[in-house]
Amino acid sequence: MDVIKELKIFYKRFSGEKGIIGYSTLKRPIYYFALGGGEKKIIATYSIHAREYITTYLAMESIKYLSSKRLNGKIYFVPCVNPDGVKICIKGKPLYKANAKRVDLNVNFDADFGKGKHNLFYENDENFVGKYPFSEKESRALRDFTYFIKPNLTLSYHSKGEEIYYHFKQKGERLKRDYALAKEIALLTGYKIKKTPFSSGGYKDWCIDKLSIPAFTIEVGSDSLTHPIKKESLPKIFTQNKEVLIRLLEKL
Repeated sequence: MDVIKELKIFYKRFSGEKGIIGYSTLKRPIYYFALGGGEKKIIATYSIHAREYITTYLAMESIKYLSSKRLNGKIYFVPCVNPDGVKICIKGKPLYKANAKRVDLNVNFDADFGKGKHNLFYENDENFVGKYPFSEKESRALRDFTYFIKPNLTLSYHSKGEEIYYHFKQKGERLKRDYALAKEIALLTGYKIKKTPFSSGGYKDWCIDKLSIPAFTIEVGSDSLTHPIKKESLPKIFTQNKEVLIRLLEKL
């Protein structure tokens, strides 16, 4: 059974708050799950890049683990932003990153759109920015969901490299605030904090630039692993990350 089918079963069995934020190009549902309550809110996203679907497994494990915890706020999980791409990857294109229209969703957001060092302006398995910001159903769904929830922070799970990205043009007190939160993540995970000055158009970038909130990308899995990361690596990845969302809620 592949991860998309597993997520569908997980969704049907989950008894808490859940829903669909939108549909993919090929009309697959983009699910969300919510835990906790209160004024402080975090959105955590996973598998915006197809080959990184180990993060969807991480989302499901995190939801199960955090369901029994007392949370100092509310967490919204979007375990698979790019279900079409994940299916394409599983069916025979293991390095595929894009959606069904060959747009890389994590360069399709309105944050210095098209200005990244590796951006492409033609259809490709990765790095194609799309025709314009939010040209894709999946990125629009995530944008609209984010506007609706009004989170205090967002966290985007990717693979691989065991790194934390926190920076996109913010300065002064906002930069100090976000770096302090990145250090909290680093202490829990053992991952390195890095800047990515040559990338743009990502969900993290848009949240920082347009919403002025802290936003982080966490790259899970050792760089020595190959894409897509096998499920046997999940226990270590989960152990490294299981307390991150709890800690971030405490620090908001």
